[in-house]
Amino acid sequence: MILSQILWEQITTKTNNMHILFTCAGRRNYLINYFKEALTNDDKVFCADIDITAPAMFDADVAVEVPSIYDKNYIDTIIKVIRLHNIDAVISLNDLELPILSKHKNDIESKTNTKVLVSNSEVIDIAFDKMKTVAFLKSIGLKTPKTFTQYNKAVESIQNGEIDYPFVVKPRWGSASIGIDFVENQEELELSYRLQRLKLQKSILKNISQIDIDNALLIQEKINGQEFGMDIVNDFEGHYVGTFVRKKLKMRSGETDKAVSVIDKRFEEIGETISKHLKHVGNLDCDVFEFDNQLYVLELNPRFGGGYPFSHEAGVNVVAMYVNWLKGGENQDQFNKYTSGIITSKCDRMLRM
Repeated sequence: MILSQILWEQITTKTNNMHILFTCAGRRNYLINYFKEALTNDDKVFCADIDITAPAMFDADVAVEVPSIYDKNYIDTIIKVIRLHNIDAVISLNDLELPILSKHKNDIESKTNTKVLVSNSEVIDIAFDKMKTVAFLKSIGLKTPKTFTQYNKAVESIQNGEIDYPFVVKPRWGSASIGIDFVENQEELELSYRLQRLKLQKSILKNISQIDIDNALLIQEKINGQEFGMDIVNDFEGHYVGTFVRKKLKMRSGETDKAVSVIDKRFEEIGETISKHLKHVGNLDCDVFEFDNQLYVLELNPRFGGGYPFSHEAGVNVVAMYVNWLKGGENQDQFNKYTSGIITSKCDRMLRM
Protein backbone atom coordinates (compact mmCIF):
# COMPACT_ATOMS: atom_id res chain seq x y z
CA MET A 1 0.00 0.00 0.00
CA ILE A 2 1.51 3.37 -1.06
CA LEU A 3 0.52 6.40 0.99
CA SER A 4 0.66 9.97 -0.28
CA GLN A 5 1.50 13.00 1.78
CA ILE A 6 -2.14 14.08 1.99
CA LEU A 7 -2.82 11.19 4.39
CA TRP A 8 -0.33 12.43 6.99
CA GLU A 9 -2.96 14.59 8.66
CA GLN A 10 -5.44 11.74 8.91
CA ILE A 11 -6.41 10.79 12.48
CA THR A 12 -6.19 7.11 13.39
CA THR A 13 -7.29 5.19 16.46
CA LYS A 14 -4.68 3.48 18.61
CA THR A 15 -4.90 -0.30 18.72
CA ASN A 16 -2.95 -2.97 20.56
CA ASN A 17 -1.28 -4.06 17.33
CA MET A 18 2.46 -3.51 16.95
CA HIS A 19 3.61 -1.10 14.25
CA ILE A 20 7.32 -0.98 13.32
CA LEU A 21 8.76 1.71 11.06
CA PHE A 22 11.92 1.19 9.01
CA THR A 23 13.53 4.42 7.83
CA CYS A 24 15.80 4.57 4.77
CA ALA A 25 14.42 1.14 3.92
CA GLY A 26 16.26 0.92 0.61
CA ARG A 27 16.94 -2.64 -0.54
CA ARG A 28 16.60 -4.51 2.77
CA ASN A 29 13.62 -6.61 1.66
CA TYR A 30 14.87 -9.65 3.53
CA LEU A 31 14.76 -7.76 6.83
CA ILE A 32 11.26 -6.47 6.18
CA ASN A 33 10.07 -10.01 5.56
CA TYR A 34 11.89 -11.41 8.60
CA PHE A 35 10.02 -8.91 10.77
CA LYS A 36 6.70 -9.70 9.10
CA GLU A 37 7.31 -13.37 9.91
CA ALA A 38 8.09 -12.56 13.56
CA LEU A 39 5.03 -10.35 14.04
CA THR A 40 1.43 -11.49 14.40
CA ASN A 41 -1.15 -11.23 11.64
CA ASP A 42 -2.57 -7.94 12.91
CA ASP A 43 0.83 -6.25 13.36
CA LYS A 44 2.26 -4.10 10.56
CA VAL A 45 5.61 -3.18 9.06
CA PHE A 46 5.97 0.36 7.70
CA CYS A 47 8.77 1.53 5.43
CA ALA A 48 9.89 5.11 4.78
CA ASP A 49 12.29 6.18 2.04
CA ILE A 50 13.04 9.16 -0.18
CA ASP A 51 12.33 6.88 -3.16
CA ILE A 52 8.78 5.52 -3.20
CA THR A 53 9.94 2.80 -5.63
CA ALA A 54 12.77 1.56 -3.39
CA PRO A 55 12.63 -2.28 -3.40
CA ALA A 56 11.89 -2.67 0.32
CA MET A 57 8.79 -0.49 -0.03
CA PHE A 58 7.05 -3.23 -2.02
CA ASP A 59 7.31 -5.77 0.80
CA ALA A 60 6.08 -3.35 3.48
CA ASP A 61 2.49 -3.38 4.69
CA VAL A 62 2.53 0.41 4.32
CA ALA A 63 5.07 2.52 2.39
CA VAL A 64 5.62 6.23 3.00
CA GLU A 65 7.65 8.64 0.89
CA VAL A 66 9.69 11.11 2.98
CA PRO A 67 12.22 13.90 2.27
CA SER A 68 15.99 13.49 2.23
CA ILE A 69 17.59 12.85 5.61
CA TYR A 70 19.37 16.21 5.14
CA ASP A 71 16.11 18.09 4.57
CA LYS A 72 15.32 20.54 7.39
CA ASN A 73 11.85 19.01 7.72
CA TYR A 74 13.00 15.38 7.84
CA ILE A 75 12.68 14.78 11.60
CA ASP A 76 9.35 16.62 11.76
CA THR A 77 8.12 14.42 8.92
CA ILE A 78 9.20 11.25 10.72
CA ILE A 79 7.37 12.45 13.86
CA LYS A 80 4.20 13.02 11.77
CA VAL A 81 4.47 9.52 10.33
CA ILE A 82 4.93 8.05 13.82
CA ARG A 83 1.89 9.88 15.18
CA LEU A 84 -0.31 9.13 12.19
CA HIS A 85 0.41 5.41 12.18
CA ASN A 86 0.86 4.85 15.92
CA ILE A 87 4.39 3.54 15.43
CA ASP A 88 5.79 1.52 18.35
CA ALA A 89 9.42 1.32 17.21
CA VAL A 90 11.69 2.99 14.65
CA ILE A 91 14.64 1.16 13.08
CA SER A 92 17.09 2.86 10.71
CA LEU A 93 18.76 0.88 7.92
CA ASN A 94 21.20 3.54 6.71
CA ASP A 95 24.60 4.56 8.06
CA LEU A 96 24.20 8.19 7.02
CA GLU A 97 20.91 8.54 8.90
CA LEU A 98 22.17 7.08 12.18
CA PRO A 99 23.87 10.28 13.45
CA ILE A 100 20.76 12.32 12.60
CA LEU A 101 18.30 9.92 14.20
CA SER A 102 20.50 9.45 17.26
CA LYS A 103 20.81 13.21 17.77
CA HIS A 104 17.02 13.58 17.76
CA LYS A 105 16.22 10.32 19.57
CA ASN A 106 15.14 11.91 22.86
CA ASP A 107 13.10 14.57 21.08
CA ILE A 108 11.26 11.99 18.96
CA GLU A 109 10.56 9.73 21.93
CA SER A 110 9.37 12.62 24.11
CA LYS A 111 6.89 13.77 21.46
CA THR A 112 5.56 10.32 20.60
CA ASN A 113 4.94 6.94 22.20
CA THR A 114 7.56 5.25 20.04
CA LYS A 115 10.92 3.70 20.86
CA VAL A 116 13.79 4.76 18.59
CA LEU A 117 16.08 1.74 18.37
CA VAL A 118 19.35 3.51 17.73
CA SER A 119 22.44 3.84 19.92
CA ASN A 120 23.37 7.12 21.60
CA SER A 121 25.35 9.77 19.75
CA GLU A 122 28.67 8.80 21.33
CA VAL A 123 28.36 5.22 20.07
CA ILE A 124 27.27 6.35 16.61
CA ASP A 125 30.19 8.79 16.45
CA ILE A 126 32.71 6.08 17.33
CA ALA A 127 31.32 3.72 14.71
CA PHE A 128 30.71 6.27 11.94
CA ASP A 129 34.07 8.07 12.22
CA LYS A 130 36.56 5.39 11.18
CA MET A 131 39.47 7.17 12.88
CA LYS A 132 37.53 7.09 16.15
CA THR A 133 36.78 3.42 15.45
CA VAL A 134 40.53 2.75 15.22
CA ALA A 135 41.19 4.65 18.46
CA PHE A 136 38.34 2.85 20.25
CA LEU A 137 39.49 -0.61 19.18
CA LYS A 138 43.06 0.10 20.29
CA SER A 139 41.85 1.44 23.63
CA ILE A 140 40.09 -1.84 24.45
CA GLY A 141 43.07 -3.97 23.44
CA LEU A 142 41.96 -5.18 20.01
CA LYS A 143 44.08 -5.25 16.86
CA THR A 144 43.13 -3.07 13.90
CA PRO A 145 44.98 -2.04 10.71
CA LYS A 146 47.33 0.95 10.77
CA THR A 147 45.43 3.97 9.49
CA PHE A 148 46.35 7.50 8.30
CA THR A 149 44.36 10.57 7.27
CA GLN A 150 47.32 12.44 5.78
CA TYR A 151 48.97 11.32 2.54
CA ASN A 152 52.41 12.62 3.56
CA LYS A 153 52.38 10.75 6.88
CA ALA A 154 51.43 7.52 5.15
CA VAL A 155 54.25 7.92 2.62
CA GLU A 156 56.71 8.74 5.41
CA SER A 157 55.77 5.55 7.26
CA ILE A 158 56.27 3.55 4.07
CA GLN A 159 59.69 5.09 3.48
CA ASN A 160 60.67 4.36 7.11
CA GLY A 161 59.73 0.71 6.67
CA GLU A 162 56.99 0.89 9.30
CA ILE A 163 54.31 -0.27 6.86
CA ASP A 164 54.12 -1.51 3.28
CA TYR A 165 51.71 -1.95 0.41
CA PRO A 166 48.92 -2.81 -0.29
CA PHE A 167 46.65 -0.13 1.16
CA VAL A 168 42.98 0.72 1.11
CA VAL A 169 41.98 4.30 0.31
CA LYS A 170 38.46 5.05 1.51
CA PRO A 171 36.26 7.80 3.02
CA ARG A 172 36.64 8.41 6.74
CA TRP A 173 32.87 8.80 7.09
CA GLY A 174 31.75 6.14 4.66
CA SER A 175 28.91 3.78 3.90
CA ALA A 176 28.91 0.41 2.09
CA SER A 177 31.72 0.33 -0.51
CA ILE A 178 31.43 3.93 -1.71
CA GLY A 179 34.76 5.39 -2.82
CA ILE A 180 37.03 2.47 -1.92
CA ASP A 181 40.28 1.81 -3.82
CA PHE A 182 42.95 -0.85 -3.32
CA VAL A 183 46.44 0.36 -4.19
CA GLU A 184 49.62 -1.66 -4.74
CA ASN A 185 52.32 0.98 -5.22
CA GLN A 186 53.30 4.64 -4.86
CA GLU A 187 51.85 5.77 -8.18
CA GLU A 188 48.47 4.14 -7.49
CA LEU A 189 48.39 5.60 -4.00
CA GLU A 190 49.03 9.15 -5.22
CA LEU A 191 46.50 8.92 -8.06
CA SER A 192 43.85 7.29 -5.90
CA TYR A 193 44.22 9.78 -3.07
CA ARG A 194 43.90 12.76 -5.43
CA LEU A 195 40.97 11.28 -7.34
CA GLN A 196 39.04 10.23 -4.23
CA ARG A 197 39.38 13.72 -2.76
CA LEU A 198 37.69 15.10 -5.88
CA LYS A 199 35.00 12.40 -5.94
CA LEU A 200 34.19 12.94 -2.29
CA GLN A 201 32.98 16.46 -3.09
CA LYS A 202 30.45 15.03 -5.56
CA SER A 203 29.25 11.98 -3.64
CA ILE A 204 26.47 11.44 -1.09
CA LEU A 205 29.23 11.60 1.53
CA LYS A 206 29.91 15.28 0.79
CA ASN A 207 27.80 16.66 3.66
CA ILE A 208 29.17 14.47 6.41
CA SER A 209 32.76 14.88 5.18
CA GLN A 210 32.60 18.63 5.77
CA ILE A 211 33.23 17.89 9.46
CA ASP A 212 36.95 17.78 8.59
CA ILE A 213 37.36 17.84 4.83
CA ASP A 214 41.19 17.95 4.99
CA ASN A 215 41.19 14.65 6.88
CA ALA A 216 38.15 13.04 5.24
CA LEU A 217 40.05 10.27 3.44
CA LEU A 218 41.77 7.30 5.04
CA ILE A 219 44.83 5.38 3.93
CA GLN A 220 44.59 2.05 5.72
CA GLU A 221 46.78 -1.02 5.81
CA LYS A 222 45.14 -3.84 3.83
CA ILE A 223 45.08 -7.11 5.74
CA ASN A 224 45.48 -9.96 3.24
CA GLY A 225 43.71 -12.61 5.23
CA GLN A 226 40.39 -14.39 5.53
CA GLU A 227 37.46 -12.04 6.10
CA PHE A 228 34.70 -12.73 8.62
CA GLY A 229 31.52 -10.89 9.50
CA MET A 230 29.96 -10.80 12.96
CA ASP A 231 26.62 -9.78 14.39
CA ILE A 232 27.23 -8.56 17.94
CA VAL A 233 23.86 -8.43 19.69
CA ASN A 234 22.95 -6.36 22.74
CA ASP A 235 19.51 -5.85 24.23
CA PHE A 236 17.91 -2.39 24.14
CA GLU A 237 19.68 -1.41 27.38
CA GLY A 238 23.11 -2.26 25.95
CA HIS A 239 23.60 -5.60 27.72
CA TYR A 240 25.48 -8.33 25.86
CA VAL A 241 23.44 -11.15 24.33
CA GLY A 242 25.77 -12.93 21.91
CA THR A 243 28.13 -12.92 18.92
CA PHE A 244 27.31 -14.73 15.68
CA VAL A 245 30.09 -15.26 13.16
CA ARG A 246 30.19 -16.04 9.44
CA LYS A 247 33.18 -16.78 7.21
CA LYS A 248 32.83 -14.84 3.97
CA LEU A 249 33.16 -17.09 0.95
CA LYS A 250 32.24 -14.60 -1.76
CA MET A 251 31.79 -10.83 -1.94
CA ARG A 252 29.94 -8.61 -4.43
CA SER A 253 29.73 -4.80 -4.47
CA GLY A 254 31.10 -4.57 -0.93
CA GLU A 255 28.56 -6.97 0.58
CA THR A 256 28.74 -10.65 1.47
CA ASP A 257 27.30 -12.83 -1.29
CA LYS A 258 28.03 -16.28 0.16
CA ALA A 259 29.11 -17.30 3.68
CA VAL A 260 29.33 -20.19 6.10
CA SER A 261 28.41 -19.94 9.79
CA VAL A 262 31.21 -20.34 12.33
CA ILE A 263 31.32 -20.93 16.08
CA ASP A 264 34.71 -19.87 17.43
CA LYS A 265 35.48 -18.69 20.97
CA ARG A 266 38.13 -16.21 19.75
CA PHE A 267 35.54 -14.21 17.83
CA GLU A 268 33.02 -14.43 20.64
CA GLU A 269 35.56 -12.94 23.05
CA ILE A 270 36.11 -10.03 20.65
CA GLY A 271 32.35 -9.53 20.29
CA GLU A 272 31.79 -9.51 24.02
CA THR A 273 34.68 -7.08 24.55
CA ILE A 274 33.25 -4.66 21.98
CA SER A 275 29.76 -5.02 23.42
CA LYS A 276 30.73 -4.31 27.02
CA HIS A 277 32.78 -1.23 26.14
CA LEU A 278 30.56 0.21 23.41
CA LYS A 279 27.17 -0.65 24.95
CA HIS A 280 25.37 -0.27 21.64
CA VAL A 281 21.65 -0.88 21.20
CA GLY A 282 20.52 -4.02 19.38
CA ASN A 283 22.45 -5.48 16.46
CA LEU A 284 25.94 -4.35 15.43
CA ASP A 285 27.55 -5.52 12.19
CA CYS A 286 31.32 -5.97 12.42
CA ASP A 287 34.13 -7.02 10.05
CA VAL A 288 37.15 -9.04 11.18
CA PHE A 289 40.19 -10.33 9.25
CA GLU A 290 42.31 -13.29 10.27
CA PHE A 291 45.97 -13.13 9.25
CA ASP A 292 48.89 -15.10 10.66
CA ASN A 293 46.66 -16.43 13.47
CA GLN A 294 45.83 -12.87 14.55
CA LEU A 295 42.38 -11.24 14.39
CA TYR A 296 42.05 -7.64 13.18
CA VAL A 297 38.81 -5.69 13.63
CA LEU A 298 37.85 -3.16 10.95
CA GLU A 299 34.31 -1.82 10.70
CA LEU A 300 31.66 -1.29 13.37
CA ASN A 301 28.14 -0.66 12.04
CA PRO A 302 25.51 -0.30 14.82
CA ARG A 303 22.55 -1.52 12.78
CA PHE A 304 21.35 -4.56 10.87
CA GLY A 305 23.91 -5.04 8.11
CA GLY A 306 23.89 -6.79 4.76
CA GLY A 307 25.39 -9.86 6.40
CA TYR A 308 22.59 -10.40 8.91
CA PRO A 309 20.65 -12.91 6.73
CA PHE A 310 23.56 -15.34 7.02
CA SER A 311 23.26 -15.30 10.81
CA HIS A 312 19.47 -15.55 10.63
CA GLU A 313 19.50 -18.53 8.28
CA ALA A 314 22.10 -20.25 10.47
CA GLY A 315 19.69 -20.27 13.39
CA VAL A 316 19.76 -17.03 15.40
CA ASN A 317 16.58 -14.96 15.04
CA VAL A 318 17.63 -11.51 16.24
CA VAL A 319 14.50 -10.09 14.60
CA ALA A 320 12.31 -12.22 16.89
CA MET A 321 14.40 -11.01 19.82
CA TYR A 322 13.60 -7.41 18.87
CA VAL A 323 9.88 -8.16 18.69
CA ASN A 324 9.99 -10.08 21.98
CA TRP A 325 11.77 -7.21 23.75
CA LEU A 326 9.28 -4.70 22.36
CA LYS A 327 6.43 -6.83 23.68
CA GLY A 328 8.02 -7.13 27.11
CA GLY A 329 9.38 -10.66 26.77
CA GLU A 330 12.57 -11.80 28.48
CA ASN A 331 13.49 -15.33 27.36
CA GLN A 332 15.70 -14.94 24.29
CA ASP A 333 17.27 -18.41 24.34
CA GLN A 334 14.32 -19.74 22.36
CA PHE A 335 15.47 -17.64 19.40
CA ASN A 336 19.11 -18.80 19.42
CA LYS A 337 19.72 -22.10 17.65
CA TYR A 338 22.89 -20.97 15.91
CA THR A 339 24.67 -23.80 14.10
CA SER A 340 28.12 -23.88 12.51
CA GLY A 341 28.76 -25.08 8.97
CA ILE A 342 25.57 -23.65 7.43
CA ILE A 343 26.38 -22.30 3.94
CA THR A 344 23.99 -19.72 2.51
CA SER A 345 24.10 -17.33 -0.44
CA LYS A 346 22.11 -14.35 -1.67
CA CYS A 347 20.23 -14.10 -4.95
CA ASP A 348 18.29 -11.37 -6.72
CA ARG A 349 14.56 -11.29 -7.41
CA MET A 350 12.51 -9.05 -9.62
CA LEU A 351 9.89 -6.56 -8.42
CA ARG A 352 7.37 -5.11 -10.85
CA MET A 353 6.82 -1.41 -10.25
